[in-house]
Amino acid sequence: MLEELIAAGAATAGACLVYAASAARVVKQYERGVVFRLGRLHGTPRPPGFTMVVPGVDRMRKVNLQIVTMPVPAQEGITRDNVTVRVDAVVYFKVVDAANAIVQVEDYRFAVSQMAQTSLRSIIGKSDLDDLLSNREKLNQGLELMIDSPAIGWGVQIDRVEIKDVSLPETMKRSMARQAEADRERRARVINADAELQASKKLAEAAKEMSEQPAALQLRLLQTVVAVAAEKNSTLVLPFPVELLRFLERAAQQQPPQGGT
Repeated sequence: MLEELIAAGAATAGACLVYAASAARVVKQYERGVVFRLGRLHGTPRPPGFTMVVPGVDRMRKVNLQIVTMPVPAQEGITRDNVTVRVDAVVYFKVVDAANAIVQVEDYRFAVSQMAQTSLRSIIGKSDLDDLLSNREKLNQGLELMIDSPAIGWGVQIDRVEIKDVSLPETMKRSMARQAEADRERRARVINADAELQASKKLAEAAKEMSEQPAALQLRLLQTVVAVAAEKNSTLVLPFPVELLRFLERAAQQQPPQGGT
């Protein structure tokens, strides 16, 4: 009789262990467990840690709540100013409602991917080429709103959307290069003309000052001679000063004529 009791106790203990092993579940810190009892959603999602379900009756699906980085395949489209481009992007999103992510949509990752691709095509058609190249922050915000609107009903929150690259045809790249080169050439000519204008004004002021003081012209000539003479690899030809001739001429006119016999 005692042996039968021991055997029954051992069998009961073994059955309890098997039941506990089949009913025990462990939910990780970044997960939530959604339990379906006989096909219906049962209660709220299970928090992280150890939990139990009814074997054969309950079925638990774990949902990852970490931020997912999903690249959006490059989409080809025509911009509003009729330029063909290829644009790719990346979407960062996370699940905020584990129950809706399982119940409301079959595969929330695939749904977010398809919505991102269609929204990116729509953004390309509504934007100009200059906006795609230089105003990406505004386009990122618009793309995020377009994806986030339907994703809220799926229990998914879009964290951010970034446009990665904009590929242009080779002909368009060459045209933009020529345009940039022409713009730089225009600015260089404007700067050069402005410099010439300023130099001419300064030279006019210098000429006015020298015309009032003729000796200043001679001093400037001597300074130029000294500057040129510093270079020993050239031959210096010094012209005879005109002011010196005029000075001698005035001196000769001021001398009184000598009386003759």
